[in-house]
Amino acid sequence: MSGQPAARRTVLKGVALAGAAGLGAAACSTESKLGHAQVPTPTAPVDLGAADAVPVGGTRLYREQRLVVYRPAEGEYRAFSAQCTHAGCVLDTVEGTEGNCPCHGSRFDVTTGEAVRGPATVPLPEVPVTVEGGKLVAGPQA
Repeated sequence: MSGQPAARRTVLKGVALAGAAGLGAAACSTESKLGHAQVPTPTAPVDLGAADAVPVGGTRLYREQRLVVYRPAEGEYRAFSAQCTHAGCVLDTVEGTEGNCPCHGSRFDVTTGEAVRGPATVPLPEVPVTVEGGKLVAGPQA
């Protein structure tokens, strides 16, 4: 009988550790569509400033607004959330056509939003964007 309490404690510790490990794995799950983001896209129109700040054929990262804008041709713009779909971190750099997530190394094609390197597997959500009076406006009703 004296062996039972120790065995029971060992089992209970194992269950507790397995539960904690499961929570840790869930926090870094590649199945997350929003990561830790509650709302990865703007809920109201966001003024991004001068439309010509995004070069034709290039991109611009608006970290504070959590957006990245691509300008494929004169007068055309595409915007995406700059919040990683894996864990919700904001992209920190754009090199060429790839945006980098500093948290776990995910990379996204900022011309399409597609995840090109994991752990993220879900694309960046696209955000409506328009030009109004020479300024870019992104978000709902844009």
